[in-house]
Amino acid sequence: MKTVSKIENLFAVINETADLIAKECQLSYIEAVAETGENIFHGSILQEDLSEITVKSIKRKYESVKIDTFEKEELRKAYQLAILKGLKEGAHPNHQMTPDTIGLFLGYLVSKFVGSQNEISVLDPAVGTGNLLTTILNYLASKQVESYGVDVDDLLIKLSYINANLQEHPVKFFNQDSLERLFIDPVDVVVCDLPVGYYPNDIEASKYELKADEGHSYSHHLFIEQSIKHAKENGYLFFIVPNSLFETKEAPKLNRYLREVAIIQGFIQLPISLFKHEKHGKSILVLQKKGENSIPPKQALLVDLPKFSDKVAMSSIMKKIDQWFKENK
Repeated sequence: MKTVSKIENLFAVINETADLIAKECQLSYIEAVAETGENIFHGSILQEDLSEITVKSIKRKYESVKIDTFEKEELRKAYQLAILKGLKEGAHPNHQMTPDTIGLFLGYLVSKFVGSQNEISVLDPAVGTGNLLTTILNYLASKQVESYGVDVDDLLIKLSYINANLQEHPVKFFNQDSLERLFIDPVDVVVCDLPVGYYPNDIEASKYELKADEGHSYSHHLFIEQSIKHAKENGYLFFIVPNSLFETKEAPKLNRYLREVAIIQGFIQLPISLFKHEKHGKSILVLQKKGENSIPPKQALLVDLPKFSDKVAMSSIMKKIDQWFKENK
């Protein structure tokens, strides 16, 4: 008989209590996931318009799990399962959560690039539900990290701060358009699963060097420029980008800009099996903002990742990456 894991058990509690709250408070499932997450964090039921029977039922379910016995990663995964269910139900058709395998690999890359630096600051300018950021924060558990998340969507930012609260990560969140002025000091590391598409605000876009010469600008190009502005000299930036990033008609301008302000440290193609179609394939672009101490690598880290499930091929690739760090860092 299959034993139910702690993660499945906690997901069941989040899922069932969200269903009850959604029904009685007339909320969408994903809004109710935020509400029940808040309840779990505060250790009390905050909704005032629930019937007595529902309150008793929800309380009983909360009491069946002891939150303080969970590891940060267990909390993140259980909450993530509920958010994924909510996103699939169509509340946010344009928001896709960054797959865990990519988040963990990014955590590994960030830790390799920052090396022995013990105190670091991290910004995710398109934080969404906070899953990518908290995956990386959990990976960097041995370091002192000050972190920031920005998102224009108020429901996503609510899910994000509850996600961070449950895992006890003191992230500072900003609910605003990330391409408008940010009141955040430059950071050591930027991580971002870039929102791909056109940015509708042409007035705001006109302030950027990477604005389009005609029509709407690419939001992912503007996010790259905004991120570089908010990185410290010699700071590192890790972007999840479309494989076609350097093949569009705006690519020459992006290339010129990057040559001026940054050093391309690596371009790592993610396994195509992670995406529905080859044309939706993505890569990780690693940049370093130019500064007095930044030295270009002898050769950029160029890798085609195999399937993450192929342990032999992944082991071989990881050895190559480790070797690259020995020779270039």
